[in-house]
Amino acid sequence: MPSLTTSRKLVVAGLAAAAGLVFTAVPASAQAELPDGPALARNLARKVTISQINRHLIAFQRFADRVGGNGTRVASSPGHEASAEYIATKLETAGFVVTRQEFPFVFTQTLAESLSVAGTAVDIDIMTYSPSTPVGGITAPLAVIPSDGTPGCEAADFPASVAGKIVLVQRGACTFAIKQANAANAGAVGAIIYNNAPGPLAGTLGDPAAGRIPTGGITTAAGEALIAQAGASTTLELRALREDRTSYNVIAETQTGRHDNVVMAGAHLDSVVDGPGINDNGSGSAALLETALQLGSRPRVNNAVRFAWWSAEEFGLIGSEFYVTSLDFEEQLNIALYLNFDMIGSPNAARFVYDGDNSDGVGAGPGPFGSAQIEGAFVDFLTATGVETEGTDFTGRSDYGEFINQGIPAGGLFTGAEGVKTEAQAEKWGGVAGLSYDPCYHQACDNLGNLDRVALDSNADAMAWVAATYAISTEDINGIPPDASARTVAMSKATNAKTRLAATIAALNAGPHDNDHHFITQ
Repeated sequence: MPSLTTSRKLVVAGLAAAAGLVFTAVPASAQAELPDGPALARNLARKVTISQINRHLIAFQRFADRVGGNGTRVASSPGHEASAEYIATKLETAGFVVTRQEFPFVFTQTLAESLSVAGTAVDIDIMTYSPSTPVGGITAPLAVIPSDGTPGCEAADFPASVAGKIVLVQRGACTFAIKQANAANAGAVGAIIYNNAPGPLAGTLGDPAAGRIPTGGITTAAGEALIAQAGASTTLELRALREDRTSYNVIAETQTGRHDNVVMAGAHLDSVVDGPGINDNGSGSAALLETALQLGSRPRVNNAVRFAWWSAEEFGLIGSEFYVTSLDFEEQLNIALYLNFDMIGSPNAARFVYDGDNSDGVGAGPGPFGSAQIEGAFVDFLTATGVETEGTDFTGRSDYGEFINQGIPAGGLFTGAEGVKTEAQAEKWGGVAGLSYDPCYHQACDNLGNLDRVALDSNADAMAWVAATYAISTEDINGIPPDASARTVAMSKATNAKTRLAATIAALNAGPHDNDHHFITQ
């Protein structure tokens, strides 16, 4: 997805610096006291340190810088390949069974994005997989689509009078692809979608074949200002390079543990074109790598642990979807659960845990059975270490999406992207109210200075703890005890009932959702 304009980059970077959002590393001795739990979990959480995670992040930054320009680790670039080989080589040296899974995808890169209405320029972001305008753009009258509960989601929202015009429609209720397709069916020549939340709108049409007309996103304020300009002469230029390319996932599995009841954990490794992606998602990738290295390839576990570093997430979750759908049903059945770590060190950090039980009642609903227990495991650990959490919805914007689609329980951590921190959240977590969780989201300034290393350290501990706990037993997820011959079904049911009760009690203290960040389709 395209980044903000240069002027905005400077403004948000300045705000972040003024707010003191550049954090330094915290020594391992400053870690919170760990709660009681399996010895493996306690030991792994202690061994995964911010200093080693930071070393991996420095490597990612250097790989990006070698590319030149703003530096990038976008899928198929030398920066991404160097990052992937850095991870794969370390894991192979440590004795893991490592697979490099290649897949095709459609690469896009913004060439031009501009909007002028009645002679006044308006900032706009081209949506991924939008068709391109001619050089110089298209000029047509502006047609305003009235907002209701489902703006632009029905064919009837676009009367015959929009033919030959550029439509303005509000975000919400359905995907951007549906909105622009309905507009195209009515004869519109372009679509401008304005946000229904604070901040810019950089989204995706979801699939290269979905784009019908040039489509871009603008802010709420800009959209509301344009409503009064129906009929005004509008020039829209949106152009992007589009190429068929290949990239690859890196997947590594322990040699010990059951391979028919695998604990899987993943993070996307690729960045956007416009920057090095150190928070998004070097943070999750580096913490996952260090967790794997400290766990080792032959840990004393009951369940094997499979780690994945996905590519082309920024182009629509391509790598993770390719992986999951390439598995047959029995292979999918071997995966007990999936843990996702995407942006876990945002500089104005929130402390979000995916809402597996839908206790917040927002958005997509609960995950498959077991997702509530995963949420509870993260919440319990973070609460015990002094961190208050809030839920975040399974919006489908990160790599858990296809796992959930196939019925695999999922969960994970997130520290926020373009969403704006509230006063209550700033009081609870620190940081700056009224500023996005990551002011450098999808920008060149997402570099080594764009991290809250305190939050990253804490989340890495939680990652290690939960992954190791489930490596010992997934009994509360799927009824499979550590040693099936020594357990009865009745004991399994009792354990599950206690876990559900604990999760329900914990949910009473949960706060409202923030949208998770990637692959914005609606």
